[in-house]
Amino acid sequence: MELLKNIRGPEDIRKLSVEQLPALAAEVRKLIVEGVSRTGGHLASSLGATDLILALHYVFDTPRDRIVFDTGHQAYAHKILTGRADRFRTIRTKGGLSGFLKRYESEYDAFGAGHASTALSAAAGMAAARDQQGASHRVVAVVADGAMTGGMAWEAMQNIGQLRTDLLVVLNDNQMFISQRVGRLGHILTKLLTLGTVQDAGRKAELFLNRFQFWGKQALRVAKRARVLFFPGMIFEEMGFTYFGPVDGHNLSELAEVLGYVKGLKGPVLLHVVTKKGRGYEPAEDSPTEFHGAPKFDVRTGEAKKAPAAGALAPTFTQVFGRTLVELAGKDPKICAITAAMPEGTGLDLFRDAFPRRYYDVGIAEEHAVTFAAGLAADGMKPVAAIYSSFMQRAFDQVQHDISLQKLPVVIAMDRAGVVGEDGPTHHGVFDLGLFRMVPDVVVMAPADENELQHMLATALSCGRPALLRYPRGKGFGVEMDPEPKALPIGRGRVLSRGRDLNFLAIGNRVHPALKAAGLLRAAGVDAGVADMRFVKPLDEELIRELAAAGPLVTAEDNSLAGGFGSAVLEFLNSADLQPRLLRLGIPDSYVEQGKPEELYEEIGLTPEKMAAAAASWLGRRAGAAV
Repeated sequence: MELLKNIRGPEDIRKLSVEQLPALAAEVRKLIVEGVSRTGGHLASSLGATDLILALHYVFDTPRDRIVFDTGHQAYAHKILTGRADRFRTIRTKGGLSGFLKRYESEYDAFGAGHASTALSAAAGMAAARDQQGASHRVVAVVADGAMTGGMAWEAMQNIGQLRTDLLVVLNDNQMFISQRVGRLGHILTKLLTLGTVQDAGRKAELFLNRFQFWGKQALRVAKRARVLFFPGMIFEEMGFTYFGPVDGHNLSELAEVLGYVKGLKGPVLLHVVTKKGRGYEPAEDSPTEFHGAPKFDVRTGEAKKAPAAGALAPTFTQVFGRTLVELAGKDPKICAITAAMPEGTGLDLFRDAFPRRYYDVGIAEEHAVTFAAGLAADGMKPVAAIYSSFMQRAFDQVQHDISLQKLPVVIAMDRAGVVGEDGPTHHGVFDLGLFRMVPDVVVMAPADENELQHMLATALSCGRPALLRYPRGKGFGVEMDPEPKALPIGRGRVLSRGRDLNFLAIGNRVHPALKAAGLLRAAGVDAGVADMRFVKPLDEELIRELAAAGPLVTAEDNSLAGGFGSAVLEFLNSADLQPRLLRLGIPDSYVEQGKPEELYEEIGLTPEKMAAAAASWLGRRAGAAV
């Protein structure tokens, strides 16, 4: 690390010669690989963007000039080059560096980002603020090609073209999204890459179009639209951008030269840069999808090195979802599946391979995915949209207006619900229960374990109503699986044990910890029972009445307490004029930071031991050494 050890910030990068930049990039990549091998993280994207990020900091006067990244998982080199190299090995660990951009982590993180398609809107706002205040700094948005499939990105593009403000958009085209490229934009970018010298093609098209000058402006407008056939970059020029590219994203001298040129141009400029995911680390170059979000791995071989854990033989919730959906779809040809560019992450790669004609990848466009599902349901299909819980927040309006209001039988499968782990607050799925239980005419459910998940998926597909199913990331609890999925009675929970002193009303993946907490309490002399409530909406009001009559209640959920499951129980008790003692356990009214799930559960009080201690203290009893 001969060069990197002297880099305390971008001002040190700008002291180097262009010829020294490739060596510095190699050192940055080495640190990224070594760091991510220890902690896990977004490897392939960050390796691919390293040269581009280095060139941007070399040419632009950061942090005075603003660089806005989309998603942030491509920005590990940015963190290293902006004074955080000595802390990089703490990335995604509790109390360490965030895996994404955070404004309160560094002045160089101009805008926080944990999900796609936000950079263009944010950069446009920053450029407008600069113009309003009479400042002169530059604003750069670095957008990966996958983010361009999101509708918000195109809303921003048309607005930027209208504003005509000075703004550079760098399209980081790594020739794939998280998984393989989908959609028309992918075809356009691919065509651009096969045109040879694109600027030559552009000049020839200009000469051709000049012939239309004799026939008036209307004919010229028609001809300019036809130019897209000859020069696909025209799609950006028609939106008001000056287009340059494609440029080799790994040729640092060329990148620095081109950036130096476009830096001073007026108006919106789009620079198309082609990079390769995983650049500089052969295993990641060969398998970029597997190294998008990599676990800990052996640097020498690239092989994952997961430590054995309790329940290691249990399937993941994602695997159970994928297998069950394939099983059910084999019996019902109307079942189809939708993903927002996350087939492997949601388990829909199994469905894709089994039923390719009933599988739809809409790109990183959750809002469209949900309304697309509504359209399928409106004409007789049984769509299942599998989307991460925290990303479903984007599609709340579509669930309400396009599905619920029309009572369309769409199934939304929300993976990564609850506390996710090292990706931190942008990825924890701790708001879905509060968001969607307020929507009329929907079913909201959460399985206690992997066996319950298969039954709830069957329930969602057979209920004939809008249904939202949420389940956590990671391994199941190792329970015995029933031979086939079956529909459950809607809005009915189940009593797992009854207590005379108190009863837990638990939902989702807090059911099994509640069982352990009840065991600890019984060992300490507190007779505690547990009910698996299964449904947040409709609530099992009959069961709540029954257990409320027996004594105090404790709700337990892996969701925000504000508006969540416990709030639903409290609202029912109030409306029914029931007044038992009630303790609510869940996520406090604050963002949960990054860390291993077990660390976070300990911190927020949702481990069996913490749940038992909280319940015992609330009852005013000493629970003893067992608690």
